[in-house]
Amino acid sequence: MMDPATRLGTAPLWLACAWLAGALAVAAQDQPESPAVEPPAYVGTMACAECHTAEFESWTGSHHDLAWTEPTAENILGDFDDVTFEHQGVTTTFSREGDQFFIESDGPDGALTRWPVAGVIGITPLQQYFVETEPGRMQSFDIPWDVIENRWYHMYPEEHLPAGDGFHWTGPYKNWNARCAECHATDFQRNYDLQTGSYASTASEIGVGCEACHGPGSAHLDWAAAVDAGTEFEVPPALSPTGFTVDYAASDAETEMQQCASCHSRRGTYLGGSPLPGTPFHDAYRLSTLRDPLYHADGQIRDEVYAYGSFLQSKMYAAGVQCSDCHDVHSATHYNEGNDVCATCHSPAGNSDFPTLKLAEYDSPEHHFHPEDSEGAQCVSCHMIERVYMGVDGRHDHSFRVPRPDLTIAVGTPNACTDCHAEEGPYWAQEELDKRFPNSAYRGDHFALAFDAAFKGEAGMGDTLVSIALSPSMPGIVRATALELLAPQATPEQAEQLALLLEDADPMVRTHAVSLQRVAAPTDMVVRILPRLSDESRSVRIAAAREMLAAPIAHLPDANARALAGAMGEWQSSLANTADFPETQLVLGGIALTTRNLEGAISAFGEATRLDPQLVAAWSMLVRLRAASGDEDGAREVLTEALSLNPEDPTLLGLEAQLP
Repeated sequence: MMDPATRLGTAPLWLACAWLAGALAVAAQDQPESPAVEPPAYVGTMACAECHTAEFESWTGSHHDLAWTEPTAENILGDFDDVTFEHQGVTTTFSREGDQFFIESDGPDGALTRWPVAGVIGITPLQQYFVETEPGRMQSFDIPWDVIENRWYHMYPEEHLPAGDGFHWTGPYKNWNARCAECHATDFQRNYDLQTGSYASTASEIGVGCEACHGPGSAHLDWAAAVDAGTEFEVPPALSPTGFTVDYAASDAETEMQQCASCHSRRGTYLGGSPLPGTPFHDAYRLSTLRDPLYHADGQIRDEVYAYGSFLQSKMYAAGVQCSDCHDVHSATHYNEGNDVCATCHSPAGNSDFPTLKLAEYDSPEHHFHPEDSEGAQCVSCHMIERVYMGVDGRHDHSFRVPRPDLTIAVGTPNACTDCHAEEGPYWAQEELDKRFPNSAYRGDHFALAFDAAFKGEAGMGDTLVSIALSPSMPGIVRATALELLAPQATPEQAEQLALLLEDADPMVRTHAVSLQRVAAPTDMVVRILPRLSDESRSVRIAAAREMLAAPIAHLPDANARALAGAMGEWQSSLANTADFPETQLVLGGIALTTRNLEGAISAFGEATRLDPQLVAAWSMLVRLRAASGDEDGAREVLTEALSLNPEDPTLLGLEAQLP
């Protein structure tokens, strides 16, 4: 989430993007942000209920239905009977006056302030609330209600996040409009105003309704009316035979996977709100790689990364398994319970939809070596480790991996065995697995060894990372991560060796293959990257535009110039769409430096520190820029302010020692 008090409309900041002005004019014609064909209109879930009764009833009361609800007595589960909760010296009061509910706590300035609850988030195992701290700006509150234990609790109990901290509940990272709402609503649009730093956000429907996944339904209603009347339905351009923007009937697993992933993934966004259902994932988002601290070195979940990034690593994904093979997408529950979820396929009978499955009995002590029906006998205990997020919300790793205590020994990654058998430890666990599965293929080399070394900044992993990136048997997200980790230490020879990945089938691999080419000789880099400016994936096109920004070119053929302008325009649009993100301000500052726009860089980095006062990288750049321009007094003044907000930061203390 992010604080919208941004004031990006100042001339110096937009001078940092002057290099894109011409590109925008071309992009507006050749690469429009809106669909080339006007999509159907949204009609609301109730318009679907009459014909799709079973699906509607299944959806009603689901996590999707209740992802965002109005703050009514029926919807609010927390205790608002003048209850107080104290955390880090701040006393929060939850109260009620008639049908209105209130939260009193420390506001943006640290003063106790009382706000009416503006919205309800979720249903179980926790329920969170957000308030409107100023017109249009919604902030999610850090003290949710534990639905299971019936108590208030703080999501970050050990952290002291005072007012003014970027991670304070009123700060930029907890802003509901920018960071959360699009996955809790249907057709949510942030509508952030750069000049005023305010939001006028809209949604066709709060909660994840039918059209959040199926797309706007007006054309489908026209199709249904035509069917009822026995007349022909003329399908509008770019729609499915039944009038939707996405076609699940084609039985394409990737279509469903990418639609679910638009919310169930850790990613950065290019757009200003919910993408139109059916939009390819990599046209709307940049998926996070398996980087520390999001993932462990072996790809296991660590931070809150949701499901998509881990599922992409699995053999199930490679075999064409999709979300709806295990989950009822309307009720958002499993079709079966316990081990029956897995035994639908993993059994002596198998599943004809997946003919390559090994037919065997897995739900037995001969396989899991635990008493029947015990926790240790559950498939998920060994193959889908659970980690707790938001204080009480346990979520399973979807990479479906075999426990590897040998990797725990080698690089310290967790494993399912010692999740339960902590006292026995990883050496014991590995000995047990060696005895019980003596010929297991799950031993030996693993990309975790190279990734762990790269996480630690160790040299000498270049050739191994190259091999991982080139391995056709590795999942695309693993290969992309290898490219990203290699980039800081890559050589021109390695860039040439990996140039073939610029045409890889996986857009994530192509994206990171583009970034790696920056170490190539300038002429080679330009020749290799130019075709990617017209790539079918927006992620790749933007990556190519980013690398071309500093390319030493005086003139391009018209076709290449148009492609460059279009890709640059898409990049600028993505930055404008996330202008209230401190991390976007860092990018804008970097662009300004690349274009030798000192004033623009200072403006952008200054905006970043205003949004997030703990963003030391931005403070550091401000100090260096002031000093480099000869303004030593200004540099000292900025550093003093930075240290007052971050008094123990070693980077800032190091800068203090360097200044005269």
